[in-house]
Amino acid sequence: MSVTRARFPRRYAFVAAALLASAGGAVIAQQDGDSGPVALADDSSGAFEVAGIEVDVTAKSPDAARMAGFREAQRQGWKMLFARMTGKPVTASPSLSDSTLDGLVSGIVVEKEQIGSTRYIARLGVLFDRARAGQLLGVQGQVMRSPPMLTIPVLMDGSAARTFEARTPWLTAWARFRAGASPIDYIRPTGAGADPLLLSYAQTERPNRDWWLNILDLYGASDVLVAEARLDREYPGGPVIGRFTARHGPDGLVIKRFALRTNAAAGLDAMLDEAVRRIDEAYVEALRDGRLRPDPSLKFEDVADIDLSAALAPEMATGGIAGVEVTVETPDAGLVAAIENSLRQAQGVTGTIITSLSLGGVSRMQINYDGDFAMLRWALDQEGWRLDEGADTYRLRRRSEGEAPIPRPAPPAPPPGAVPGEGGPENLLPGTD
Repeated sequence: MSVTRARFPRRYAFVAAALLASAGGAVIAQQDGDSGPVALADDSSGAFEVAGIEVDVTAKSPDAARMAGFREAQRQGWKMLFARMTGKPVTASPSLSDSTLDGLVSGIVVEKEQIGSTRYIARLGVLFDRARAGQLLGVQGQVMRSPPMLTIPVLMDGSAARTFEARTPWLTAWARFRAGASPIDYIRPTGAGADPLLLSYAQTERPNRDWWLNILDLYGASDVLVAEARLDREYPGGPVIGRFTARHGPDGLVIKRFALRTNAAAGLDAMLDEAVRRIDEAYVEALRDGRLRPDPSLKFEDVADIDLSAALAPEMATGGIAGVEVTVETPDAGLVAAIENSLRQAQGVTGTIITSLSLGGVSRMQINYDGDFAMLRWALDQEGWRLDEGADTYRLRRRSEGEAPIPRPAPPAPPPGAVPGEGGPENLLPGTD
């Protein structure tokens, strides 16, 4: 689901106000010419969209050929949607009858078509009803979804690099994209208000976390995605070569690079639409394999979230409520629920939270527990789970057959200088010591 409005928390409202006051003239000057906010594609239909389906069919009449093309698009679209939402191969999708697909499909989008007397060639998009398709997909709303990502399209055309300063073809291509059908939670500014000032090309090149923390908090995002497009024109009106880069985070981590070409300037919009679709696919793939997750440094440490127990009472540092984030393989939605139920049975576990769900891939989960970490590992082992330490996280897996159980850890030693029994309740019954 895309977000089109920025949120301005009171504690940072002064940042935007100061920037606007100091650069108000620049913002006003940008309202001349082809500038101003763009209108985003309507995502209110609540549909899953599968675009770019190529069909080539024949029939006895033009109408029959067109209908046969729509039917073929529905069949291909269902397989592609199943693979996208579950992470399984296209060949694993269940076969549905045309009458069943008719009940799932809410619309056909004609991207390009050629109609002959007996032949129909087209590139189509299919809109699937979210509620009905979700039931057959078996996810029932529990689909792979990213944290909110602030999306900045950067266009390099000639010697200029622009984001929201003008209504560029690259910006309008992202506005046409129906982001509601994507597992990526894009936050797409429209170029209104302070967007051109705060989200400039210079800002995308700035790795400073303090700046990004303020901007991400203003727009209600967890991290930033930068979609770069560089256009090279051979001559006016002639072929255009586009080189595209999908980046992630303040450091500009490259997710994917590719190039496209159109033989005439008239095909520029179609080329950019295809580029947006491919960049979305790259981000979805990165989300599925765990590369697209928020930068840990892009998080405010609020006073209310700081644990002062260790500073105020050192003897309690080994206890209390804590949490650990782990990765775990989640082949399907049913197994996700089974894993959570199994973990909650472990001694000391107070709850589990799925922070990033990837059906058919590797998901991320936070396990909250009461006690120390050694006791957590032992308690999970009693339920048949093992925690393996990785480079930057822990991996949760089933204990293999033949692995020896983890021995129960010894209770934590008392602090130095402590006297056993000291500080306990006073015995008020004489003669019972």
